[in-house]
Amino acid sequence: MKKPSSRIREEIGRLQEQLKQAETREAERIGRLALKAGIGDVKANDSELVTAFEEVANRFCKGNVRPSRQTGAPVAVATSHGRAGEA
Repeated sequence: MKKPSSRIREEIGRLQEQLKQAETREAERIGRLALKAGIGDVKANDSELVTAFEEVANRFCKGNVRPSRQTGAPVAVATSHGRAGEA
């Protein structure tokens, strides 16, 4: 049975909210860890920090690679089953 477009839009809305909540949890987790590691005191611009974070992601998430937004270089992507040591 096919779903009406209104029902699909509702599902998309729910999924977008779930995505937003998941991204918020992940950002808070990474933020806490970054602060614990002393990143808050680092004197670097955002693009330098993004590059450094991409290098860290590549180090810990080998096998799940996507192009970097800035350089076109491969960058690893964490998957739901590929995260280790989640807080």
